[in-house]
Amino acid sequence: MIKANSVTKVVDTSEGSLQILSPISFEVKSGESVAIIGASGSGKSTLLGLLAGLDQVTEGEIFLDGEGLHSMGEEERAVLRGNKVGFIFQSFMLVQSLTALENVMLPAEIAGLDNPKALAMNILEQVGLKHRAHHFPNQLSGGEQQRAAIARAFITSPKILFADEPTGNLDAKNSAKIESLLFQMNREKGTTLVLVTHDNELAEHCDRQLTMNAGELVETTDINVASKKEAV
Repeated sequence: MIKANSVTKVVDTSEGSLQILSPISFEVKSGESVAIIGASGSGKSTLLGLLAGLDQVTEGEIFLDGEGLHSMGEEERAVLRGNKVGFIFQSFMLVQSLTALENVMLPAEIAGLDNPKALAMNILEQVGLKHRAHHFPNQLSGGEQQRAAIARAFITSPKILFADEPTGNLDAKNSAKIESLLFQMNREKGTTLVLVTHDNELAEHCDRQLTMNAGELVETTDINVASKKEAV
């Protein structure tokens, strides 16, 4: 489902070129859940952005569902994201002028899906927010906003879901709820899940962990299925 071949990222600064990612190669199978972990500044979020087509690689190749992101322009990557990718941000990234319902409807409308309002209400019900559908983001708690963001990410039934610190701005109680919801919807919809996290509990629920340090992939750990914790 995802294949990275010798992916690098270099940015220009006032002091010259800065290498953010050294050559990184790995694959993620369809339906697999993978956590990218490591210290702050290790390149986790940069890698996630490249995998999701939010940024362009400097060198190397990235294939999503057989399509080469590395050879696409921004418009082509945007189309691919719209068709196959969902993304959940740490800061929720909800449109403040839209209600929860309207935020969730937005990707379905852009994708041209039939009955976006009905689809949005159905998925809001699945995440326990149907009763808050007509509230604006500033009227929702942090946990409710993240649930709305998850609903928005899943409404188009993406093949691949990327999540950048999805529990990073939440307390322990809401983190547990979001963790449970992420993996529940991942299982029910068969979506490939790749997430960046500092949350060990969240990472331990994934099938595999990729550990990064200073822009390099330094370790790959398969989580024993028998020892994985059940999502609450």
